[in-house]
Amino acid sequence: MVYLTEQEFGTWKGETVKKFTWRTESGFSLTALSFGAIVQNIHAPDKDGNLSDVVLGFDDLQSYIDRNTENYGCVIGRVANRIAEGSFQLDGVQYNLSKNRGPHHLHGGYLGFDKVNWNATVDGTKVIFSRVSKDGEEGYPGNILINIIYEVKDDDTWSIEYKGVTDKKTIVNLTNHSYFNLAGHETGAEELYNHVININADKMLEARSDWIPTGKLVKIAGTPLDLYTPKRLGEFIELSKLLFHHNFCVSTNGNKGMNFISRVVHPSSGRFMEVYSDQPGINFYTGNFMPSGDLPSIPGKEGVGYRRHSGLCLETQKYIDAIHHPSFPSIILKPGEVYTQRTEYKFGVVRNGNGNGNGNGNSVKVMG
Repeated sequence: MVYLTEQEFGTWKGETVKKFTWRTESGFSLTALSFGAIVQNIHAPDKDGNLSDVVLGFDDLQSYIDRNTENYGCVIGRVANRIAEGSFQLDGVQYNLSKNRGPHHLHGGYLGFDKVNWNATVDGTKVIFSRVSKDGEEGYPGNILINIIYEVKDDDTWSIEYKGVTDKKTIVNLTNHSYFNLAGHETGAEELYNHVININADKMLEARSDWIPTGKLVKIAGTPLDLYTPKRLGEFIELSKLLFHHNFCVSTNGNKGMNFISRVVHPSSGRFMEVYSDQPGINFYTGNFMPSGDLPSIPGKEGVGYRRHSGLCLETQKYIDAIHHPSFPSIILKPGEVYTQRTEYKFGVVRNGNGNGNGNGNSVKVMG
């Protein structure tokens, strides 16, 4: 069974912010907020049945409003990641976006989808977050209606479905920016380095030093950047000589439906997470812009201080800065079309050397 509850979490500009919590028979739970469609908590059992919160975030709404510079747990839009020089052209018309990362536009700008309160309605065990991003918001053309559907299934899978329609030709490329640490959000880089990860990709985007793609796809098979074969994260970061932040190109073999994207395992707890999506790219980020050295940590949940490499993001999306590269999968949305995207994060425990989930049956129960 899946249980879903709804509570008030505070107010933002006079609007009620709602908190939704799903629970399954295994003890797994996920909490999401209507503000930013943020995933605040994911409690997952380990091999002994002990629960830990495996995502980074804050305990209170005001911290998400004032201090979420790292985009913990939120939906990113209209366009995830960078748009070079903060501008683009459609049909000969230039659109100038807000430049919130040096000369570039990042993660939807100053008032992106992560910084607004979404309308939220319950449909069975699904929660539908919806809003209209108005023509001209952060410089983007067109009024665009976005629905984001969260669902937790009884096998401890968190499903996200994105849908959008527009009244004017525009661009859209959505993702979720949750930071995962399967050892527990409080364990930091020491345990994150012990995670074993693989990503189903044999190419990645070549990028400049400011993370803007050059337009070339680089083969990574057999190089230190190859994650097709599982690697311990700490050793991988050391071998690759990178503070990691790159867009991998998923090996889809022409399949436009759901594909296996990534698997992450924390061996000592037994927890694993698998990612499936219909998107051609995934941005793998290990929090390298978070504080390091003598800089003060970010005060997170339960008084925990977050620092560099406290968590990892697996952001399914189309390629970065696609609007400037005609060879990349298109992020253009036209009137009459429907933007769609699906991603699933499946959680489980490794038992007897396999990665099977918890198998909780198929029944569902909803609680008010």
